[in-house]
Amino acid sequence: MSTPNPDHASANSPHPQPQDLPTNRLSHVLDSAIAVIGKTLSWLWIATLAVVLTNVFSRFILGRGSIALEEMSWHLFGATMILTLAYAVVTDDHVRVDVLRERFSLRFQAWVELLGIVLLVLPVLYFMIDGLTEYAYRAFARGERSQAPSGLPYRFIIKSTLPIGMALIAIALSSRALRCCT
Repeated sequence: MSTPNPDHASANSPHPQPQDLPTNRLSHVLDSAIAVIGKTLSWLWIATLAVVLTNVFSRFILGRGSIALEEMSWHLFGATMILTLAYAVVTDDHVRVDVLRERFSLRFQAWVELLGIVLLVLPVLYFMIDGLTEYAYRAFARGERSQAPSGLPYRFIIKSTLPIGMALIAIALSSRALRCCT
């Protein structure tokens, strides 16, 4: 007889925990790598908060706004969001419509998820990564910077986070697809 796990809701709970998909060696390695990257990059939220608070203090308390600080807060927010989305996929904390899904068996859920990932999401991510890589490269080649006189230079840095984040999401979803096949 197994002992109940206090981390999981009981079967009589109004919010039972979803069943986990099995893992294999490759999916475990990929999930672990994404988890380490996600946990590491999640510290960027502290930097984002610091920049936003500094900007608010400077603007509303000192009466001195800064275009560079304003841009930095938006850039950090966007970069942190896109770079940590893969972690949400790996930990299964992303938004999912469970109204119908919870009524199906784990095997059927896995098949639907596998088909969705392989036929829909990964091809779209491939084209996004391809286009966004070119987008970031053009910004680098042109030496693109903010149009504001006191704005931030090196616009390619923020634009480079887009294909990197999408690649991390593709890796996380590939791992999920492998788990659906196990």
